[in-house]
Amino acid sequence: MRIQDLAQLSTRMFKTNPMRTWLTILGMGVGTGAVVVLVGLGFGLQQIILEQIVFGESLLSLGVSSTGAQGLRLTPETVTQFEQNEAVLDAAPLARFPALVTYKGLTGNVFVQGVEPPYLRYAGITATAGDVFTDEDAGDANSIMISPATLKLFGVEDEEIDGFIGEKVSLRLLVPADDGTDDVNEIVIDKEYTVRGITAEEGVLNALMMLPELRNYVGIEEYERIQVRVDTNENLPLVEAELIEEGYRVTALSKTVEQASQIFQGIQAVLATFGGIALVVSAIGMFNTMTVTLLERTKEIGIMRTIGASPNDVKYLFVSESVVVGFLGGLSGILMGVTLGVTVNIFLNIVAGQFGGQAVRLFSFPLDFLAFIAIFSACVGYLTGIFPARRASTLNPLDAIRYE
Repeated sequence: MRIQDLAQLSTRMFKTNPMRTWLTILGMGVGTGAVVVLVGLGFGLQQIILEQIVFGESLLSLGVSSTGAQGLRLTPETVTQFEQNEAVLDAAPLARFPALVTYKGLTGNVFVQGVEPPYLRYAGITATAGDVFTDEDAGDANSIMISPATLKLFGVEDEEIDGFIGEKVSLRLLVPADDGTDDVNEIVIDKEYTVRGITAEEGVLNALMMLPELRNYVGIEEYERIQVRVDTNENLPLVEAELIEEGYRVTALSKTVEQASQIFQGIQAVLATFGGIALVVSAIGMFNTMTVTLLERTKEIGIMRTIGASPNDVKYLFVSESVVVGFLGGLSGILMGVTLGVTVNIFLNIVAGQFGGQAVRLFSFPLDFLAFIAIFSACVGYLTGIFPARRASTLNPLDAIRYE
């Protein structure tokens, strides 16, 4: 049988039984749409979480801190030692001291962190408002960045964060005494700093300034943390293993991303299972429709066999019909699922805009996933049609002609 004839015969059902055909496609679409919506929800949740993690250099860096064992300390010499490793491109330190921050007569406890711009890139520190320190700002002695939790000390709400950019605050450092006692020396910084940015670090009371500026007021003999920038992804686990063997505590953002992706893959699998139940019900309905079609067309099959159609021609005819129905059902399910997801996204963004929240995409539909659903729906159509097709191809032509 020619492909052209097969295409005409396999789509003849839209003329002979249009209502039943479209209802079957719609039923298949509902099951497919359930899968699209639920898995799209999983993709959306994954994207929302992973968008909070900065990609790029941060995925090729290691956060190194001292465990206190073996007398290990993070000193300027340690930074030089790390940079001598051939697989390490750079090492950026962070120094931290407790401090008091004052704004319009209100004072609160924070930690002042002295960093250099590369540290911010390697650690993935971003700004929810204002600007992040760049390489051109390495000598900035008048600006700081503060965390959202620090704003809470001054009664600044989330919707007022943008308005805090450009405000002036003053700092007093609290440095341990050199005599070995528990006394603390208070170092007053006799100037005000301009807030240039609000970090995305939630739940921490931090104020970030450039490391050279912090050195102007306090001697830094030991660092709190060092971000080690590795040259390639292949060398990342090797450098990590070396640092751990030396006794350092090492954290890698890449592992966090990997673990998060694995968790969401499990969530997507669970959601797909629930959607698959609806798809199975739709497939059973489609199988029933194809079986009924076989009974209705038994006499027609006998005539086709009598005039020269082979058993394979009959089988191909039924299989092609079921594949067409399954594929169209998949396309309708994709259309329904994507429409529902996009509608919910738009509604949530409108609500978030009215209440001063951040716009999010709760549902996400990657093109490769939608393409897979379309192909998978055609395969489901094939599986539901193969049994009726085999039965049709094995019918005795004479018995089929006499069938009433």
